[in-house]
Amino acid sequence: MDDGIGLRVRELSKTYASASKPLFTGLSFDVARNGRLAILGRNGQGKSTLIKMLGGILRPSAGGIDWRMTSSWPIGFGGGFQGSLSGLDNIRFLSRLYNRNYHDILLRVDEFAELGHALKRPVKHYSSGMRARLAFGLSLAIEFDCYLIDELVAVGDARFQSKCEEELFQHRSGRAYLMASHDMHLIAQHCDRALIIESGKVKCFDDIDEAIDVYSWLRAG
Repeated sequence: MDDGIGLRVRELSKTYASASKPLFTGLSFDVARNGRLAILGRNGQGKSTLIKMLGGILRPSAGGIDWRMTSSWPIGFGGGFQGSLSGLDNIRFLSRLYNRNYHDILLRVDEFAELGHALKRPVKHYSSGMRARLAFGLSLAIEFDCYLIDELVAVGDARFQSKCEEELFQHRSGRAYLMASHDMHLIAQHCDRALIIESGKVKCFDDIDEAIDVYSWLRAG
C-alpha cells in the first residue's frame, strides 16, 4: 500500500577520505510525494554534499537513500555534462537517457536557458553561469516528481532568478522539493519542514518558523 512517502533516508553518513571526522552522521528523514523540505546549515556543514548524494552524484559513506518518486539532478549543477560535447549534444544525450523527444526538449531548453548560439559550443567553454542555466533548463524541460535545489538564488541575474522561481514554484506547485538555501524568505515561502546540519549532527523540524529561528541564531553566533 502506498504510504505517501516519496523519499526515505536512513542513517546516512558522509566522511571524506581527507577529513579527520565525518561531515555528518546518522541522518534519517522522509519526504512526502508533495513535501517541501528545507536543508539548512552554515557554509561547510554539508548542505551541497547532501543534495549531491540525493541526486546520485556523490556516494554516501553509510546509510540508505530510497527514492520512490522520480528526482531531478541538483538544479544549477553542471558537473554532469560532458565538457567536450556541445550543449546540443548534451541535450541529445539526456533526451535519450530519459527517453524523451530530443526536439521537444531542445525547444524547451532553448526557450528557457536563453543560450542561443552558445548551445553549439563545447560545454567546457561555458562560464559557470552558462552551465547553470543549461542545467536548470534541462531540469525543467524534463518533468520530475521531486526537484533538488541548491541555492536557487545563485543562478543567473535577477530577471532569470524570477523566471526560475515562477517555473518551479508556480507552474510546478504540486511537486516535491528539497531546497538548500541561505534565503530565509524563499525558505519560509516555499518549505513546510526543515533539517539543520551543524557540527556533524542533523536535527529535523516540522515547524518551519522554528527552524528558521534556530538557523538564524546559529548564523549570528
